[in-house]
Amino acid sequence: MRSATRVVGPYKGCRGAGSLESVQPSRRPHQRPSHRPGIRHQRSDAGERPFLVIWESTRACPLACRHCRASAQLGRHPGELDTEAATDLMRQVASFGTPPPIFIITGGDPFQRPDLVELVRRGTALGLPVAVSPSGTPTLTRAALAQLHAAGARAVSLSLDGSTAQIHDAFRRVPGVFDLTVAGWTAAREVGLKVQINTTVSRHDLLDLPHIARLVHERGAMTWSAFLLVPTGRGAELDSLTPAEVEDVLNWLYDVGATVPAKTTEAHHFRRVVLQRRILAEKRVDPVRELGLGELYRRLTVRSAELGLDGGDRPRRPPMDVNAGRGFVFVSHVGTVHPSGFLPVGAGDVRANSLPEIYRHAELFTALRDPSRLRGRCGACEFNRVCGGSRSRAYGVTGDAFAEEPWCGYQPGRFRFQDELAAELAATAG
Repeated sequence: MRSATRVVGPYKGCRGAGSLESVQPSRRPHQRPSHRPGIRHQRSDAGERPFLVIWESTRACPLACRHCRASAQLGRHPGELDTEAATDLMRQVASFGTPPPIFIITGGDPFQRPDLVELVRRGTALGLPVAVSPSGTPTLTRAALAQLHAAGARAVSLSLDGSTAQIHDAFRRVPGVFDLTVAGWTAAREVGLKVQINTTVSRHDLLDLPHIARLVHERGAMTWSAFLLVPTGRGAELDSLTPAEVEDVLNWLYDVGATVPAKTTEAHHFRRVVLQRRILAEKRVDPVRELGLGELYRRLTVRSAELGLDGGDRPRRPPMDVNAGRGFVFVSHVGTVHPSGFLPVGAGDVRANSLPEIYRHAELFTALRDPSRLRGRCGACEFNRVCGGSRSRAYGVTGDAFAEEPWCGYQPGRFRFQDELAAELAATAG
């Protein structure tokens, strides 16, 4: 596609904020009176207005996380959007119309910007629901979080990649980060901010996931987002999970969703798992046997039971139908526009063109919203309109943003309850 350009230098930033979709109280999923949907859709046309706009406010961060997508650095980039340019960006976001997209300020570490509180204040005055995704550093203080809340921020997302300091700090490669993150978690809730906890799912913490879930259950959070690693930046050096292991993790997340408010990031096939599990539950069919779940699922399930996380009765959160360029847009620290923070292909620049124009009309974005452009198993899959796979991971592994999802093992048509699935897909259509 001629309008899509590979970004080599400007694309930076180390963490995903997850979706934080609960920040926007005015949003309501499409629901039929007699059927609670398995998948939620944004109220407005995803081709006209994104549900989420994530702005990488800086790439500066004192951490050196093993999965950082762009090897964040200590110093700020001289080409970052300054206060006025960032304010203009927020005006562009507000111009999408009502309801406005959720605006998430991420990084790097947003607290490395001295104007962060002022930017939150300005975004709120423009009518944007603003959330912030800070790092677990000494800047994450109760006073700083209280300032964010007073300026209008509705939520923060914090990364927790281990249930102990030993596991988490080894992954973040800076000692003391676990304690700072947990203290910030407590302080954020005390000052009135909603909190989302993000956890990177990789080999370093697979069997620790139930222990992290228990922390979320005990300490309280708006959502717990499990982020499936995308092999870009430093993350390309980490060992990949196999598709079978991913299936085990996603099905375990479905189970634990009855106890903690679990969701996923860059695991779009979780939406397939949710629909499959709903149908199997109605049919009273054993999912382990039917879906061929393996040893990792068994070990996670056993450990969850040991920790008292089984038998929950909370309503599961239906996952949100949002994907790269389809309800989601990312703006880098220097103003380049991307379908996702993990898909380093640019489609424009907010200093030259308006964000609504880029999102609605750039060839890269319109192509990503067309499921007929997907290739391989994703192109043939009956779930592709509610899943679509991770376009970021497809690009990271193959160099093709439209290739099949490399961490999905599902074979199209294999699910045997196709009539029931067709009815479920029709009921969850946006």
